Amino acid sequence: MLFPSLPPQPMNYFENLYYKRGFQKIAGVDEVGRGPLAGPVVAAAVILPLTGVREPLFDSKKIPQKKREELYDVILAEALGVGVGIVGQEEIDRINILEASLKAMALAIRELPSLPDFILVDGPHGIPLPIPQKPILKGDQLSLSVAGASIVAKVTRDRMMLECHQKYPQYNFAKHKGYGTKEHLEAIRRFGICDLHRKTFQGVKEFILERPEPKAQKKIFPPQKHREHRGKDLCAQSEDND
Repeated sequence: MLFPSLPPQPMNYFENLYYKRGFQKIAGVDEVGRGPLAGPVVAAAVILPLTGVREPLFDSKKIPQKKREELYDVILAEALGVGVGIVGQEEIDRINILEASLKAMALAIRELPSLPDFILVDGPHGIPLPIPQKPILKGDQLSLSVAGASIVAKVTRDRMMLECHQKYPQYNFAKHKGYGTKEHLEAIRRFGICDLHRKTFQGVKEFILERPEPKAQKKIFPPQKHREHRGKDLCAQSEDND
C-alpha cells in the first residue's frame, strides 16, 4: 500500500475550503533540506487543477524514490503552475536555516507563472509575502497542493545532490543527500569540510579550523535553464544563488 495512513479528511479539504471562500489560484508550498549538513534548502510551489492530478499525492518522505520520480513528472505535466526556490549553504549560514527556508518558499512562489491569490504553507510559519496564506502543520500529509510541492522539492534537491556527488565523491552525497549520517560524519572527519557544508551546523563547525577545504575532484555538467527543474548543474547553482 503506497500511503498506509492517509488522513481522515480528504487531501483536498483545504483547497476546497478556500475555493468556496472565493480564492481561485491556490498554491501549496513546501521545502526540503532543513536538516542536512551540506547543500541548499529547496522549496517548491505548486498550483493544481481543482480536480487534482491523475495520481494520489502525499508527503514525499513517505513515498519510495522511484514513485516520487514518476509523480514529479505527473505534477510537472498536469499542474497549472510549478515554481522552485533555492537558497544555498552560504546564505543559510548567514541568516539561519529557518529564515533561509522561508526565503526559499517565497522565491518558489515568485517563480510560478502567475502569483496565486492564496497559499497553503507547510509548517507553523507564514512566508514573507503579501498574499493571504494558511500555515498547516504536516501540510504535506493534509493538502494535495502542499504534497505536490513536497514531491517537486524533494526530487529537485535529490538531483542537485547527485550532481554534488560528482563534484565531491569522497562524501558520497548521492547516498545521504547531505544529511548527518554516520558515513557522512566519518567522511568529514577524514577529509575535512568542503564548500557545500553548512559551517554553522553542529557536526561541521567543529572541523572548520582543523583542515583546509578539499578541492572538487570533478567538474559538473554545463548549466541548463532553471525552469526545467532537472537538477543538472544545480550543485554549482546552489553556490551562486545566495
